Parts: sequence; structure tokens; C-alpha cells
Amino acid sequence: MHNELIRILFLTTLSFAFAMGWTPLLAHFLYKYKMGKRIRSNGGTPIFTQMHAHKQGTPVMGGLLVWVTVLIFSLVFFYLPKIFHSDFLNSLNFLSRKETLLPLGVLVATALVGLLDDWLDITGNGVAGGGGLKVRHRLLIYTLIAIVGAWWFYFKLDWDFFHIPFIGNFKIGWYYILIFIFVLVATAFSVNETDGLDGLSGGVLLSSFSAYAVIAYALGKYDLATFCGIIVGALLAFLWFNINPARFFMGDTGSMSLGITLGIIAMLTNSALILPIIGFVFVIESLSVIIQIISKKLRHGKKVFLSSPLHHHFEAKGWPEPKIVMRFWVIAGVTSVLGLIIFLLDQTTKR
Repeated sequence: MHNELIRILFLTTLSFAFAMGWTPLLAHFLYKYKMGKRIRSNGGTPIFTQMHAHKQGTPVMGGLLVWVTVLIFSLVFFYLPKIFHSDFLNSLNFLSRKETLLPLGVLVATALVGLLDDWLDITGNGVAGGGGLKVRHRLLIYTLIAIVGAWWFYFKLDWDFFHIPFIGNFKIGWYYILIFIFVLVATAFSVNETDGLDGLSGGVLLSSFSAYAVIAYALGKYDLATFCGIIVGALLAFLWFNINPARFFMGDTGSMSLGITLGIIAMLTNSALILPIIGFVFVIESLSVIIQIISKKLRHGKKVFLSSPLHHHFEAKGWPEPKIVMRFWVIAGVTSVLGLIIFLLDQTTKR
């Protein structure tokens, strides 16, 4: 057990160091080929355009730093033991069909879709010439990926039970597929909406994946805990360069992939009902968008918030960007700990 903890901490630290090491190459590429953010005056609200005009040209696609690092670690530590026949290298392998193959596959597949979306946004060649994919197209993509994941769980892993904390597990049959799809789509959408200020989504994701690393470890899913740890290490390196003023932004290649992967991990640990607590910031961000849309439709254009998601509302009220980000980080840290407390208390009731 201690060896597993050492592996997790070692690879988390190594992931941070590796990501820090190749960041200059990524930054050079993004700036050289002008992979900069486009602030469109016709696509968003005037308030948003005014607040973020100074960020025009800052590169997106920074999420490459996270998922490419995770992919490299997964492949390197899977194949190196086969080449060198080393017990030490074999002990570092965390790629397993039961725990990490699906989240890795979903991470990479969604990241590639997000990368395409970022490219369309940069070039302005998106749907209807607007740059990037529209919300409904993103939701469709999330749903398709979630359907594949639900199929894997239900038919490949023979998994159809759902856990309610302090009550127990319930076999729900094919309803599990519907719940699975909802969890993944809602999480992906929420994380994507949170990615709007320097360091905001990265810091909140850091708390969430750290919490799920602890949950996976407590459940004996050591490969999955290691997977989460490597994401945490890469996210720390990303945050080093993403803190205001950001060197580059996460982009959809990061927010889409990490959001849907977080949902997958919640389902793998059978703790989906704890996810809204751990990811409370994501919940309030997405709810603010939904409330704003409904209000504008039902109240003839009247808005509840000055701008949505919620972080833009506070920005419009005059809060400095770093203050908003830091306070959201504090909330995310507290709710992640609260989620862990609920999880651990639930575990003690099973004994």
C-alpha cells in the first residue's frame, strides 16, 4: 500500500517536472504560428468584449500541456518495462483495461475534438463563420462520447449499479446509461463554461482531480489514482504559466477533455453524487449560464446577471480578475474537502 502511494506521488512530481520542461517548446510553437485567441465583438456581449479586449492574441491550446503529458506517461511506462524488463519500470505502469484505459481514451479523443474547435476559433472558419463550434454542437459531441463510455461500462464492464451515499448501491439496469450520459455531458459543459479567466478552470480542476485521486486510492483503484495524480502534476505546471497575466489559455482542447474525463472518473469510482459537491464551482458556473438563457427567453431579453458565466458577472461588477479566481479557488478547495469528508464517512458506514 505504501509502495502504491510512493508511486502516485513520484509520478505526480515527475509529471510536473516533465510538463514544466517542455512548456517552452509549446509556448514557442503557439506564439510562432500565432495560435492566438480571437475576441469577437459580434459573437459575445459588449461587456465581455470590453473586459477581454486586452487578451486578443494570447495563444490558446495550452491544454496540450496536460493531456499530451498524460498520454506520454501512459505510453512510456506501459512500453518501457516490455523493452527493458525492469521490475522498477514495471511498477510504474498504470495503464490498465479495468481502470485507466477508458479515461485515457476519452481524454485523448475529446482533446483532439477540442483541438479542432480551437483551430476553428483561431482561424475564424467555424460553424457559420463564427469561429469554433456552437454550444449545441459541443453538447452533441459530449453526448456521442458519453454514449461510447456508457456502452463500455454497461456492456464491457457489466456495470449497472449506482451508489447513493449513506444508503447503498442500487442495480438500475439500462437507466444507468442515461445517468452516465447526463453526468458526462453536464460535467463537460460545466468545466467548459468555467474556462474564462486566467487560472480559473485550471485551479478548480486541480482541486477536483486531487480529491478524486484520494477517492480512487481509498477504493484501492491505484492505477486510477496515479492517473489522477499525473493530471494534477501537469495541471500544476499549466497553472504556473496560466496565472494572470496568462502566457497561454487552456482552450477547448483542455477544458473539454478534462471535463469529460472528470465525469468518467466519477463514474469509475461510483461517486457521481459527490461530484456536484467536489465540483461545486462548476455547478454554479453552468447554472448561471442556464438561468441567464432562460431569463432572456422568458423575460423578453431581461438578464439576471450582468454577464454569464458567473465569473464574468463579478468581473462586470468591477472585481479584479485575480480576486475572482483566488476566491473561486478557495471555494473549490473547501468543497473538495467537504466532498472527501462525505465520501469517507460513507465508506465507514459500509464497514
